[in-house]
Amino acid sequence: MGSPRNAPLRSSEELPALQAVHLDRENICTIGRVGRLPGIHSLYLQRNRIEKIENLDCFPNLRFLSLAGNCIRKVENLQPLQHLRFLDLSHNQIQTLDADELPGSLRLLDLTGNECTHQPGYRELVLRALPHLLQLDAQPLQGCSDEEEEEKSCSSSEDSEDELFSELRAPFTTDKDFFTDLQQELAERSQIRQRKALEEHQARLRELQERRSLLLPAIPSQPHSKGTRK
Repeated sequence: MGSPRNAPLRSSEELPALQAVHLDRENICTIGRVGRLPGIHSLYLQRNRIEKIENLDCFPNLRFLSLAGNCIRKVENLQPLQHLRFLDLSHNQIQTLDADELPGSLRLLDLTGNECTHQPGYRELVLRALPHLLQLDAQPLQGCSDEEEEEKSCSSSEDSEDELFSELRAPFTTDKDFFTDLQQELAERSQIRQRKALEEHQARLRELQERRSLLLPAIPSQPHSKGTRK
């Protein structure tokens, strides 16, 4: 990922067992190309300054992608993510939606806060492109088609969603306000990370102060002046 701090991920060798990447609220401007990372299934990039969806084919098995609260103007370059189940693009700057750019594997999609949700036929356009969708813009859908194959797909999707969100504390289901709960969970996780970082910083400062006091030479005591005898 590129950011103003110029600290991109350099290669897949650095992240051998990583499954989830949390880079929310990091002031990231672009999604840079990194080495192929097939083990990563969750990518959190909400509340950054990203303007374009790109270079996500580095994560071929990605199933969870949060890009909420960025500066994205167009839905694009998502077709390589054929395992993607959850996509949060809420509160961006998407004017018009090209539904053909959305992976057909999606089960949950959030585009609230974008102008594209007001375009004529928006809902029908999305549902036609995503026949297996379970929830759109925080609203549960009416279930799957009566066709046997799609019924099986909907049944198996519940198991896949349970596995996908196992790292989150709360049991998110389509019976709840999924996105509200999820956004609250992500905010709490961010606060916990910030608090831990502050605690580590303060502990480091105390450690440095203690080391400094040990390294400084002791101040020699001043000899007492003796009065002259008369």
